[in-house]
Amino acid sequence: MEDIILVRFGELMLKGANKKRFLKTVRNSVAQKVCNPNIRFEHAHDRLYVHLNGEPYKPVIEALKVVSGLDSFSVVTLTDNNLATIETIALAHLKNRAPSKQTFKITTKRADKTFPHTSLEVSKTIATACLKAHPHLTVNLSRPELELTIEIRKRGTYIYSEKIPGLGGFPAGIAGKGILLLSGGIDSPVAGFFAMKQGIEIEAMHFESTPLTSIESAQKAMDLCKPLSLYNTQSAVKLHLVPFKAIHEKIIEMVPEPYLITIMRRMMIRIADRFAERDHTPVLISGESIGQVASQTLESIKVINDVSRIPIIRPLATMDKKAIMEVARSINTYGISIRPFEDCCSIYTPKKPAINPRIYYALRYERLFDYETLIDEALTAIKTITVHVNTELDLTTHGLTVAEAVQESRDR
Repeated sequence: MEDIILVRFGELMLKGANKKRFLKTVRNSVAQKVCNPNIRFEHAHDRLYVHLNGEPYKPVIEALKVVSGLDSFSVVTLTDNNLATIETIALAHLKNRAPSKQTFKITTKRADKTFPHTSLEVSKTIATACLKAHPHLTVNLSRPELELTIEIRKRGTYIYSEKIPGLGGFPAGIAGKGILLLSGGIDSPVAGFFAMKQGIEIEAMHFESTPLTSIESAQKAMDLCKPLSLYNTQSAVKLHLVPFKAIHEKIIEMVPEPYLITIMRRMMIRIADRFAERDHTPVLISGESIGQVASQTLESIKVINDVSRIPIIRPLATMDKKAIMEVARSINTYGISIRPFEDCCSIYTPKKPAINPRIYYALRYERLFDYETLIDEALTAIKTITVHVNTELDLTTHGLTVAEAVQESRDR
């Protein structure tokens, strides 16, 4: 008898010629996240068996929950093809879960046709034993609260009573890389999570304007990268901190109030676009949700999008705020996002922002100052931090600027 974890790949099995590459990538991700030399991985064509070898299963389950490309997984007991043994193990699986349920179902799959009992016979035998052990239970074949699955194969019988849902999607990094425009709000980290879930490795870019904005705003961006790093390639996120103060001040000085956010966003996209092109990154990722604020109306998105030469992915475009907040809580970014520190786009919010801006007005206001030189200077001065879940860099200490704090950490 042995406890193992059965991992299912789901959608990956439909990927035709790319299937082999997808499976290799997701298996490597599992091994990296689990990271335990005592645990052995056995690869089947449509499954992965994680042999625990006496190690506790809970840390492995937690590791699997952050691996994209997995459909589901189950803690499974592998035992002999003996009906009495199967019954004993089945009852052990139900011992903790059955008291809180009212209905159940036994599903038997007999791949080994030499086994002397049919699938139906096995199901009836085990169901009878379960009803005797737990008289409050009733059988429900259509919508059971609890389902016990028995798979009888040549090598032994697999028994499990729970399917834990995985992230789904595709393996981290399989689709390439994208630059996430990371504000300090709720939406952009969720957009980054959805991008990673679909196989995009992310690097984050945050525009900081200390001292116009507080240094805590940059700290918040770094802290948001920590939970996101769990889902990313190599369990890390590169955070590019863009010094935006000079551009920010010039926009406030020269641009009419209704167009402040529009022009600010266009400058940010220009910087991110040029950085991505230099870094051979094919897409930008934004947390915009249509109509949520003035800069996210369709006309605003069109005007802001006009300056980008590469695609901008908007995973949250049609999601409502409540659904976005639920995801933020589930990935542990919500508590960080609601810290009361404002970013570039929120510190000077116009009283009457342009809801339907026009490109010709945006171009007219941008001609009032030499933004090209300012963009070049900002690109040259970008500071990059590699953030892991346990990164402890404190940008707020000693009254330093963001650039000085980053440099001090490298000098230690």
